[in-house]
Order: sequence, then C-alpha cells, then structure tokens
Amino acid sequence: MSIVKINALTVPAEQREVLEQRFASRAGTVENSDGFEWFELLRPVEGTDQYLVYTRWRSEEDFQAWMEGPMKAAHQGGGGAGGAGGEGGERPKPAASGSSVWSFEVVQQASPKKA
Repeated sequence: MSIVKINALTVPAEQREVLEQRFASRAGTVENSDGFEWFELLRPVEGTDQYLVYTRWRSEEDFQAWMEGPMKAAHQGGGGAGGAGGEGGERPKPAASGSSVWSFEVVQQASPKKA
C-alpha cells in the first residue's frame, strides 16, 4: 500500500498568508512526479500554529526520488512553497519557523460508497 508524508510546519500568524500564497503559486512539480497520489495543505483552525502538508505516494522510493529531484531543485533555485523568490534576487525569509516530517504506511483505507 501507499505511504504518507506529513510535514508539520510551525507558522506564525503573520506568515500564514505568505505560506498559503507560496503553496498556491508553486510550480506543481509534485503533481507530475512518478508515484505521487495526493496533496493537501491543511490550515490550523484552533489550538495550534502548525500547518500540515499531506502528501501520499505509491512508495518510499517514489517519495525519495521526488525529494532528491524536483523538490530539491525547487527549494534551491526558484519559486515554490520553499521560499525561493525573484529572478536573481535574494531568497525571501521562510514563512515557517520550524518543520518536522512524519512518515506513515497506509494499512487500511475506505472511500465513500457509490449510490
């Protein structure tokens, strides 16, 4: 079965809009990556300042290939949620003040019943 990676990003209130805009304008390379199955950016509603970035992958190998290829390139060189900015300009300050990645294997799943 699939694997899930959840990146828990600590985002101060004044940086929430910046983070959401960066994700909205990301290059979209994750959607075209081999083995990619799902993405969600989850905004906290109450009791925490952590956003959750949920991705689902066919395998750990597919996730690692994305991390070492398209994700690494996007965060080093241009655009995307990682915070790279304008052409030839300085990289903008990261929107998140902390990050940790959680890994899970999908062992059970369900979808809505079809009518």
